[in-house]
Amino acid sequence: MDLPIDHFRLLGVSPAADAQTVLRTLQLRLDRPPAQTYTDETLQARADLLRSSAEMLSDGNRRPAYEAALTALGTEGESLMAALELPSSKEVAGLLLLLEAGQPLECFNLARRNLQPPQAPALGSGREADLTQLAGQACLAAARDLEDRRHYQSAAQTLEDGLVLLQRMGQRPELRESMRQALEQMAPYRVLDLLSRDASAVKERQQGLALLEELVQRRGGLEGEADPSFSLTQFEAFFRQIRCFLTLQEQLDLFNRWSRQDSAAAELLATTALAASGFAQRKPDRIAEARQRLLAGDPAQHQTMLANLHLLLGDVGAARTCFEAGASPDLKAWAERQSAEDPLGQLCAWCREWLARDVLPGYRDLEAEPDLEAYFNDRDVRTWVEREDRRQGRSFMAPAAPAPPQASPPEWLVSSTKGDFSGFTAWAQATLHTPFGTPGTPDANPHRSDGTGDSPADPATASGDSWRWRFRGAGPATPDLEEESDAGEGDFDEVALDWPLARWRDQLTDRWRNRGQGGWNRVLPWVVPAVAGLGGLLLATSWMGFRTKPPKALAPALPNPVVLGGPVQPPASAVQPVASGTPTVKSPTPTVAKPVPLNTDQPSETELRTLLDQWLATKRSVLGGASMPSDLERLARPDPIARLAAEQKRDAARGEHQQVDVGVKTVRIQNQSPSRIALLAEMNYSDRRLSADGKVVTRTPPTTLRNVYVFGRDGQTWRLVATQPAP
Repeated sequence: MDLPIDHFRLLGVSPAADAQTVLRTLQLRLDRPPAQTYTDETLQARADLLRSSAEMLSDGNRRPAYEAALTALGTEGESLMAALELPSSKEVAGLLLLLEAGQPLECFNLARRNLQPPQAPALGSGREADLTQLAGQACLAAARDLEDRRHYQSAAQTLEDGLVLLQRMGQRPELRESMRQALEQMAPYRVLDLLSRDASAVKERQQGLALLEELVQRRGGLEGEADPSFSLTQFEAFFRQIRCFLTLQEQLDLFNRWSRQDSAAAELLATTALAASGFAQRKPDRIAEARQRLLAGDPAQHQTMLANLHLLLGDVGAARTCFEAGASPDLKAWAERQSAEDPLGQLCAWCREWLARDVLPGYRDLEAEPDLEAYFNDRDVRTWVEREDRRQGRSFMAPAAPAPPQASPPEWLVSSTKGDFSGFTAWAQATLHTPFGTPGTPDANPHRSDGTGDSPADPATASGDSWRWRFRGAGPATPDLEEESDAGEGDFDEVALDWPLARWRDQLTDRWRNRGQGGWNRVLPWVVPAVAGLGGLLLATSWMGFRTKPPKALAPALPNPVVLGGPVQPPASAVQPVASGTPTVKSPTPTVAKPVPLNTDQPSETELRTLLDQWLATKRSVLGGASMPSDLERLARPDPIARLAAEQKRDAARGEHQQVDVGVKTVRIQNQSPSRIALLAEMNYSDRRLSADGKVVTRTPPTTLRNVYVFGRDGQTWRLVATQPAP
């Protein structure tokens, strides 16, 4: 066998060492045999090889010729390597000296070759035992060397080859266990090595994804701690690092699989990835799916995130409701600083910050700006929202006439501090992309939005270091807020769109143009549509002073207006029917039975359908002109009732009423807990909006609706909490 080493490296001396140094080194090597157990034959052969090299290097006649031969090898045209020819009786000893000389990979490859036919030694012989021991030690040493040079996949492959070899030999169980442990500890580095490769390396990337899933399963899920060798803190840092090497679709596939294993962290990450995909690719249906996933879980924990999803789907009223219910005082104060006295501007500022910090970063193949104006100007987005308006029976008004353009954009649309909010670290780390500060602490020098100095700590900063806790939202909910937030989730499907998409989109870009020109110009874009429909600004102004208050029975349930600056509508008394020779035709007022509360601990689908039928019948009756039942709180929480009252009031202000025909076809429980049930209902729906003289104003042809109705338990009674279109 040719051993790939020269006499200098075999003995462990420098080429400049003199004869005395050579002899002293020989004695040291002989006095320090290997710590591992080898046969006497191998140890004697090792000593003979060391003496042979020492004799060569200490001989004044032979050494110069040998050095000249080594020098000649370096001047040859092709790459050549010095080697020593060994007899078969000294091969094992030569491999042992090769390992001691710091060439473990070469030693492992030669030992593995000598253990395979036709060179395999006799079973049970001392040569077989020595070669097996040597192969195991060389394998571990070679893997450590490759790992130090950051060749993690090569190191892991070497360990796997050594493990297979020793398992086939059936020897050295302690070495096999060491190899398994080394492979487990190297798993995160292998994942990083494989996933960071170019996208064209499909096979390697697939192997990296498989290793990542195996690693997470061994931990017991994203939040698990079943792997004592990989702490939660280490895993958090590792996962943040590899996310930027994963594509959007790869992350969606992973998070969806993990969420099916009851992982709250994976469910939240999947929701965030859906929102990123929907915004960047202008696919509102994916944002709607993200919203549905939040509503099917525990929306009270993610009200501010829900507010952004509602906003991206054009439902400004629901967005404002969720923001008011879930935002902390610091976050509200921050939003007010971004756009004073402009609720829509505040929502947009928070949504842009959320997109820039928590949604769009962290994907290998996604580069998108949090540009809300471009998003809502997209044709597919506009078409989707307008279709949803028609499907839900929400009014869609023409946009207000644009005001004359100015030279500069609004301060809140292109702020000089855009993206300069160095806080929000808790949520950023909850979604596991690169942190913006120390985990669990605010930025040391947060900036005010006007750039004039320091401000309080950023509102979304959490107060805990637990990564498992940070995974669940931007801040802990107090018990009182958690109880009250159910009423703030909004009956999203029952409310008319206060700012329809076209009008809202134009206001997003045009409203700022009247800044600095007086209060009248700021109000004019909101009043003109109402004035055009009602006959003049005077009538609308008079109504602002004398509008009627809501019925006392409903006053405690009515929330504060969630969208300010909307078009002004007069009360019903301000609109008088036009006198004509034809008597006014009044549609019959539908009646509804007295509401019966549902007090069952675990309601069945039939009982929930009965409760839903009662609510739909009551809504049909109220929109048809009947008075609001005084005991409607038996069926629904205050917010859905308030929205129904507001819709009836708007119809009365126009001198109109609705004839709704809705029938439930099928129901199915999607999600059920002791305090919350999500019910999927498929219904036949049509409606007609009639004027005071009985003429049809608008009509919705017969269609099929699929909605998810969320019921919450208050004490012993189940009541309607929210409604959401099913994806």
